[in-house]
Amino acid sequence: MLNLLAVIDLVSDNLMGKNKFLRKFTEWEYWPSTLFYTPNLPYALYLGLKAGNFAFYTAVNPGIKSSGNGTESKFNTLKMIPDAFKPKSIFVPMERKWEDVRDQIKMAGIEFPLIAKPDIGFRGMFVKKIRSEEQMKTYLDQHPFNIIVQDFIGLPHECGVFFHKLPDSKQGHITSLTLKSYIQIKGDGQSTVSELVHRDKRARHYVEKLQEINQDIWDTVPSLHKELILSEIGNHGRGTQFFNGNDQIDAQLEKTFNELSAKIPGFYYGRFDIKYQSLEELKQGKNFKFLEVNGIISEPTHMYDAQKGTYFGALKTIRKHWDIVYLIGTQNHKMGVPYMKISTFWKEISGLMKYVKEMKKLAHSV
Repeated sequence: MLNLLAVIDLVSDNLMGKNKFLRKFTEWEYWPSTLFYTPNLPYALYLGLKAGNFAFYTAVNPGIKSSGNGTESKFNTLKMIPDAFKPKSIFVPMERKWEDVRDQIKMAGIEFPLIAKPDIGFRGMFVKKIRSEEQMKTYLDQHPFNIIVQDFIGLPHECGVFFHKLPDSKQGHITSLTLKSYIQIKGDGQSTVSELVHRDKRARHYVEKLQEINQDIWDTVPSLHKELILSEIGNHGRGTQFFNGNDQIDAQLEKTFNELSAKIPGFYYGRFDIKYQSLEELKQGKNFKFLEVNGIISEPTHMYDAQKGTYFGALKTIRKHWDIVYLIGTQNHKMGVPYMKISTFWKEISGLMKYVKEMKKLAHSV
């Protein structure tokens, strides 16, 4: 069996660069989200019947709009985090003038390079590292929606910490720690960045995106052994690799995040996306910054580590976390937190689906 798997891996490695369909077929961790959630829909219906309300999950995080179902403002959610643990950020509305935005950036003390991203985001779409005023102005012109502008956090590592706390419990728990590895290449002193990317096992699947991000160095020749990080946005769709770091979850890490979550009113369930210096310091609550706080729409992204898990294991992980959502939502409801009306919830989700469709259309036109 092991020999057969080795042969399949070797053959797929030789064909991946030429056949994107084959890659999508063989690498389940990159399959579309519908293949992870559609098989679990019967279980979601079961939980809704058990709760007596199919919108039970809207009572999970009363401090976040709609408990964080994807329609919430990321800027407003980030405001819940103590200033010491978050990047400098400004909100840029859809209707804006470049001169006003430039002044806002300066007044907030945000320097280039910086990060620009949609206020209502979707799987890292349109998140971009901006290196100059000219690039910032172009970004604003090309993206007609509400935007967040943030400090670029230069800490070397990124992770996702999935935390939950039952309303009737004094202590919360971390159920997922995802360690992230950016795409990077090493110079040989002879090849251009473009040539190195096309030869790299991971990078070659993201040539178009990487070329867009690295236009200024694409045709340059890195020196021998020089390491270049090609994308510093920790998103799966941009080639960032997710690793299951659950073996690093310990009492110290949980203590730190229990203390932090206590400072976020109305938060019981979700994922913190974080940049940090080292795991040891993160566990001590030192040298890290929150990039985002995600609510009920969060994923325990450690499940996408294909080296430690399987597709069916990922489906089970989703159901396990939905069980937690059920417990928190129903307990909060008993304590007086109302469930959202189904009609209101569906109206929000329909609006979100329309918004995402428009963003995808824009992505193909920019």
